[in-house]
Amino acid sequence: MHQTLATLTFDTAGRGLHEITDEVAEWLGSAEIRTGLVTLFCQHTSASLLINENAAPAVQRDLLRWLDQAVPEGGGYEHDSEGPDDMPAHIKAMLTGNSLTIPVANGRMMLGTWQGIYLAEHRRRPHRRHVVAHALGD
Repeated sequence: MHQTLATLTFDTAGRGLHEITDEVAEWLGSAEIRTGLVTLFCQHTSASLLINENAAPAVQRDLLRWLDQAVPEGGGYEHDSEGPDDMPAHIKAMLTGNSLTIPVANGRMMLGTWQGIYLAEHRRRPHRRHVVAHALGD
């Protein structure tokens, strides 16, 4: 059994879904894990991780539009000290989640044909985000 741990850093351009599949795959390739699991953990409360379709850009636009409608700015939130997009960002992160676990076989993540890993930035302005990556296996 072998394991490795790293913190991957991503600069976002502000609100949106930022695909990080290639960066995670590149890191996994250096981890020398052939069979096992990869766990990804977002170290932020206003950004999150998700797996979704990466072929049709309309999917990402629809997901973002749905989140904005479900958790609008100006919703009368008590917490607003960091701006009107902060509390909605926390709720969106809670809804979409902060961690993923992905099986690994033959040194590759077992993502489906149309699946990609996304770092969801829920704040308007750009941020530097950190994702802890842990691989465990043989």
